[in-house]
Amino acid sequence: MTIYVDILFLENLMLNCIILYAVAIISKGRIKHFRIIIAGALGAIYVVIYYISKISIYTNAIAKILLAVCMVYVGFKPEKKKELFKQVILFFLVSFVFGGASLGVIYFVNTNNVTIQNGMILDSYSIKTILLGVLIAFSICILAFKLVKAKFTKKDMFCEIIGIIDGKEFRTNAMIDTGNLLKEPITNNPVVVVERKVLENILPKEILENTENILGGDIENIPKNLQDKYLSKLKVIPFSSLGKQNGMLLGIKVESLIVINSREERKIDKAIIGIYNKQLTKKGEYGALVGFEVRFIGIPKIKNLNKTKDLGIKYILYILLNKERIVCFS
Repeated sequence: MTIYVDILFLENLMLNCIILYAVAIISKGRIKHFRIIIAGALGAIYVVIYYISKISIYTNAIAKILLAVCMVYVGFKPEKKKELFKQVILFFLVSFVFGGASLGVIYFVNTNNVTIQNGMILDSYSIKTILLGVLIAFSICILAFKLVKAKFTKKDMFCEIIGIIDGKEFRTNAMIDTGNLLKEPITNNPVVVVERKVLENILPKEILENTENILGGDIENIPKNLQDKYLSKLKVIPFSSLGKQNGMLLGIKVESLIVINSREERKIDKAIIGIYNKQLTKKGEYGALVGFEVRFIGIPKIKNLNKTKDLGIKYILYILLNKERIVCFS
């Protein structure tokens, strides 16, 4: 069978670009057509060299991983290593789906004349069948991620939290905010944002009414006995939100925190409460924001074992899709 290098290059360029576009859509990344074409060309050049030279190094798994990293970096230029890692994983997942769909279509359309050479499928009907497989795979990837994301119901997005500070208990309804990845920068403990009014019977009013002054280093309005008791427990939490890029929250460590939802409850021993001076919602449906990953910290008490398997799927998708540590305050 005669293989034309230009056709081989163009076919792989097209397929690589489609895969990269699928990754961009799923990860909600920036789509820059020129960069995606260059990244697709890198993959196509690799295939051409791989086919012509038959050098064993090109069959090495490490070389293929490095190629994927290069293609993702050129195509999307992620700013953080974590973001690059997520997009590389997505690239492989999408590629596997594309490859499986293409092989499936080839199997049903043309089972007798398929030739595999140097790890590539070669036959006179492969262009049409692979393109059909690509179309099916593209649709499967987009629809699958949309369907799984749609499984986040209203019940999944709300929970109840119970916290203890100095032996005093407070409880409030909380919204699970997928954008809340706040961490206390020194201990890396998770931060739960709580309205000030929820803590009125827990913390002294001298602390609650002077959070801005404390953040600025002004503690003159704080009685000496309260300084001795609370200042060592207070934390400064940097955050970014819509309309405020370099904000600060005053935080305090809780003795324990329990997060309760319809499926389970989790006790978290190391958590920080970020004191928010305004209302999180106009109607008062909840008084706190809980980060999505907080649901996976601590030892759970399972309420319904049959339903918990969805949590793992949602968490994996969240890690893949989330890109910024941004808290969206209303």
